[in-house]
Amino acid sequence: MDFEPTFETPAPVVGMVHLPPLPGAPGADDLEAVLERAVADAEALSAGGVDGVIVENLGDTPYHPEDVPKHTVAAMTRATRAVVEAVDLPVGVNVLRNDAAAALSAAAAAGGAFVRVNVHVGARVTDQGLLEGRAHETLRLRERLDADVAVWADVDVKHSAPLGERSVRGAVRDACERGLADAVVVSGPATGRAAAESTLAAAVDARDAVAPETPVVVGSGVTDDDADLLSTADGAVVGTALKDGGETTAPVDERRVAELVEALR
Repeated sequence: MDFEPTFETPAPVVGMVHLPPLPGAPGADDLEAVLERAVADAEALSAGGVDGVIVENLGDTPYHPEDVPKHTVAAMTRATRAVVEAVDLPVGVNVLRNDAAAALSAAAAAGGAFVRVNVHVGARVTDQGLLEGRAHETLRLRERLDADVAVWADVDVKHSAPLGERSVRGAVRDACERGLADAVVVSGPATGRAAAESTLAAAVDARDAVAPETPVVVGSGVTDDDADLLSTADGAVVGTALKDGGETTAPVDERRVAELVEALR
């Protein structure tokens, strides 16, 4: 995947639109309030200078493992469409914990450009239990929908552990060669925690060997102190560092966005 045509830069900084609990989830507000928050955060991210955004149902804890309810798919589609209409940026979708079909369907219906899939190939042990990659289903669904939606696949995804011994190099090879991922995402152990430099380097090396055209994106823990990240990786997804007070669930702070984007540039 060439980032330039989508993001108008070869090294995009992508901000997170973390949704509050959606209808049906514990602590949910009404959907209109969710949409207002989504649009406000997306507009702050855009004004601060990011190159794209990802809409994610962060507030829906405890997460459904691999098959969210239909009303969640509907709410995600509405939220994604509201963001698409609010900002002139490429919009991605991530449906936690690992419902790639829901994310792809919402993105295709709402005008999204890409999806993030936490477990695209292989298997991971998580607080939702065992999650298994469904690349075979995701890519065939994309064909059926005739959707121009890229798949960003996590390797060694945060809040999880491998089911068996598996190197990052092996995971990247499988994601690219066998999972046909359009981009690979490398994260730290948890939300807001940075990936180890050695992990990122191993992912880039593996990518270079098997699929040099596939971007490697840093998926968590990016801060102002990581100004050199984009000299190694091809892009960054940023959430917590852009929030008011550095709190993951807080609203986006436009000033923090502008400062971090400038540092990464």
